[in-house]
Amino acid sequence: MSDNPALAFAPLEARAEKTLLEAAQLDRISLRDHVRSVEIGAFQAERGVPQRLRFNLVVEVQTLAGALADDVDQVVSYDALTDAIDLALGDARLDLLETLAERIAALVLQDPRAARIFVRIEKLDRGPFALGVEIVRRSGEVIGTGTGLEAPALQVILVPHDIEDRLKPALDALAAEDLPAVLVALPDPALSLPVADHVLARRRIALLGLDQTAWVLGGRDPRCLVVSSRTEIEWAAQQGQMTVCAPSKIVVDAVDGAPEDVADAEAVAEWLAKTLGAGAVRHL
Repeated sequence: MSDNPALAFAPLEARAEKTLLEAAQLDRISLRDHVRSVEIGAFQAERGVPQRLRFNLVVEVQTLAGALADDVDQVVSYDALTDAIDLALGDARLDLLETLAERIAALVLQDPRAARIFVRIEKLDRGPFALGVEIVRRSGEVIGTGTGLEAPALQVILVPHDIEDRLKPALDALAAEDLPAVLVALPDPALSLPVADHVLARRRIALLGLDQTAWVLGGRDPRCLVVSSRTEIEWAAQQGQMTVCAPSKIVVDAVDGAPEDVADAEAVAEWLAKTLGAGAVRHL
């Protein structure tokens, strides 16, 4: 695609015609017409007066191989675009749209899969028209902003299988704490799982047993949102949402460091806490 920002936001057929002539093809994800009410501007009349900004982002990314496997953990999340806007706006009040656009670009391009970003920001309340700025930045071309898309703070909690009578008050107490909780359900020791001779089959059966236990807990209280990927866990934590981890996908997808004995739910919880950057695991 040309570095012309106008082409980035043009109709798909116009972009397609241009990119037919280019050798290197990249996939794209986009955020369109995202409107936020923000206090921004260099003029005194703009201070203390929120005004609407409209954001359009197009990000060129390395081929989304994860999309072929339908794997959310292997692709650039759409939430990364809105998260970058939130972080750029939340860092400090800004005078210039240009500065805001630069910060958004820098945050998104922290992801090594993002190759180039087009950012358009428009003020919608300065007249019967839109005033704005458009920039294009490549990976390695942006200046650091001093902020980052950091993983949210959270805690990992082990939940015993026999907690039925005290589950609600325990969850009430957890919900009142500052750190969102990721729950790992401990299976009933009497739970009988199928037996397999092959070590990989035994491993998957044990993991599916942990997933099954997670879904049982999820059915006991609507606050127990069952999730199966790191992306889901971190998104929920950013919203302050409690989750129950069904860990089989995360463990299977791990490059290294996953526990050998996946039938040991406490070992899985310890590994998960380390992976997520949480503190020490504790029991509910």
